[in-house]
Amino acid sequence: MDRPIFPQQSARALLRGAALALVLGLAGAALASDRGFPFDRELFLDAGPIGKSRKIPSLEVGRNGLAAIELYCASGQGQVTVTNDAISIVPGPMVETQCTPERLRGDDDIIAALGAATTWRRDGEALVLVGPRTLRYLPATN
Repeated sequence: MDRPIFPQQSARALLRGAALALVLGLAGAALASDRGFPFDRELFLDAGPIGKSRKIPSLEVGRNGLAAIELYCASGQGQVTVTNDAISIVPGPMVETQCTPERLRGDDDIIAALGAATTWRRDGEALVLVGPRTLRYLPATN
């Protein structure tokens, strides 16, 4: 029968190892959740307003994939599918309000970029959508 020479020390070492593994596992899980897709958070496009309006486009994606899309002039919903670092965004019909041609062009550019995004990543607190054009969204600070 093999017995440890110092059974109490072996038990302590085992407990210390288990405690360390638990701490590292919890830290890793916390870090992973910070790096995960920011579902259910209102995110604002990292761009200034166009013209005299103060409105900044925003995006909020629910865990069910339903997205609320607010643009400079229009608003509506879309469907988002996130798998690992891949993303697919299908904007739905937008309800437009009366707006300047410059802001309407801004809406068209954002909708096209959302629909063409193929990957996403986190950059600190920001959500970066990557496709032919990169969009960067930041969480609300209020």
